[in-house]
Amino acid sequence: MTDTDTDILWLFIGVCGLLIVLSLFGEFLRAKGGEDNPVVETFNTRVSSWWAIVVLFTLALIAGKIGLLVLFAFASFAALREFLTMTNKRRADHLSLALGFFVVLPLQYVFIGFDWQALFTVFIPVYAFLMLPIVSALRGNAEKFLIRVAETQWGLMIAVFCMSHVPALMMIDFPGYPEERGVLLIAFLIMVVQFGDLLDFFFGRRIGRTRILPALSAKTWEGMICGVVSAAVIGGLLAWLTPFSVVEAMVMAALASVVGMFGNLVFAAIKNDRGVKDWSHLIPGQGGFVDHLDSVIFSAPVFYHLCVLYWT
Repeated sequence: MTDTDTDILWLFIGVCGLLIVLSLFGEFLRAKGGEDNPVVETFNTRVSSWWAIVVLFTLALIAGKIGLLVLFAFASFAALREFLTMTNKRRADHLSLALGFFVVLPLQYVFIGFDWQALFTVFIPVYAFLMLPIVSALRGNAEKFLIRVAETQWGLMIAVFCMSHVPALMMIDFPGYPEERGVLLIAFLIMVVQFGDLLDFFFGRRIGRTRILPALSAKTWEGMICGVVSAAVIGGLLAWLTPFSVVEAMVMAALASVVGMFGNLVFAAIKNDRGVKDWSHLIPGQGGFVDHLDSVIFSAPVFYHLCVLYWT
């Protein structure tokens, strides 16, 4: 067993301990009369879902580079499917959609796997941006053409391009930080963003008073502040996973959490526009892949480029 595998094991034990505390806290709230409280029930459902997610993610971490690439490629596929089911499409778009799912998506992760940074950073925003509208235009249907093309490109950007920056963290060459520990940097990003979201939800519903955007979301400034502070504290505690100092880890965690929470508002606006509550019902208590990963989708590219620009 390598040092990285040992750290993954300790991380798994620590996260399980935290989930046990959150599970007991949820049961305590339920016993105090929260059985009919939707906030308490949603909190408990989310914690329960996290148990399965943690086990799956830990197995992918142990599998290393290939396991994480496969996991996030699957997550991109599911998220892209959820997003595109709510968009305007015509028969003329079928070929461009097929190319998006079965050519653009896998190639993006292949480029990351081979560490071809010059390709994966421009492939979707440049080449797919130009190629797919040409394919749709050649089918001869101009009805809502701009809307159809823009929605397809937006889906590829958020579900594939942005999300692919998570496994791309494994390819960054940090001075004095072994390459095989890149999987731990992914764990750091996922944990600070997701636990920040979970605590933002809880505190926002319990003590939140001032909604950020009342017409779009129940998210409050009080909950957001508590969530970001919690993410920063968790980031400091997990600094040993990263090439950062404790203070640097706290700052990076807070920045990732802030960007992710505003990304959550963007997705809330899209769902409001489409008149839906969740993107799907695949994950109990958390909707679909887009609902669960919306914060990670927005924070991953920012986190990745900060790492590249500042540390390398």
